[in-house]
Amino acid sequence: MNTNPIGIFDSGVGGLSIWKEITTLLPDESTIYLADSANAPYGDKTQEEIIELCIKNTEKLISLDCKIIVVACNTATTNAINILRKKYTIPFIGIEPAIKPARLQTKTNSIGILATKGTLNSLLFAQTANKYMDGIKIIEIEGKGLVSLIETGKIHSPEMTHLLYQYIHPILQNNIDCLVLGCTHYPFLIPQIKKITGDTINIIDSGRAIAKQTKAILISQNTSNNISNSSPAHKIYSNLNTEIIKTLLNNHSLNFDLILEKF
Repeated sequence: MNTNPIGIFDSGVGGLSIWKEITTLLPDESTIYLADSANAPYGDKTQEEIIELCIKNTEKLISLDCKIIVVACNTATTNAINILRKKYTIPFIGIEPAIKPARLQTKTNSIGILATKGTLNSLLFAQTANKYMDGIKIIEIEGKGLVSLIETGKIHSPEMTHLLYQYIHPILQNNIDCLVLGCTHYPFLIPQIKKITGDTINIIDSGRAIAKQTKAILISQNTSNNISNSSPAHKIYSNLNTEIIKTLLNNHSLNFDLILEKF
């Protein structure tokens, strides 16, 4: 089982930001990534729909002999991970907005959170926010339309520039010094976000922390790949356009097999 792959799924290409962190920190591990782009964005769906999609993705990864599953989607985590953990015995690692790190780093006691509607409206998000909001101000912003633009390859489009300015500029008036990215798609927008926020705002995402947690769970369960003569393999499955994935990974040095398959 040690050579079995790490399974990762997202509502599209956003979770590749997590995949990059995992493959960087764990170079000996094989991975299988599912991009459920045909159903993106999850943030606009009901909780029942999100759970159904997460179950389908999970069962696909289990059928491919994954030893652990990373739910590389904030909306999927906040709406479905408790259900998944009750239903399956395989370990799950979820993602939620990095409110705690922002709480520890803020000097102005004012934090912005850019996330999808599905994440912001979830019970898990509310519980996390309430846990760390004592003495600080949290300004929530729904990034409506951002995921769809990323999924269609319009990261650098005028529409994206307009939306980011529309969402981020007003919250800068609230004296925030930390902006939490509550969607795994959003790290791909960091260069453009910095053009709006400047260098005075600390932009925080969960990617590195999730990679570290994945490593810790594998070690604790003795399922890390410690076979010296094994060669890690990386496969990315998509049920829509793979050109977006190729573009996002264009500058990534890791070799991988890109497989287009409906799942």
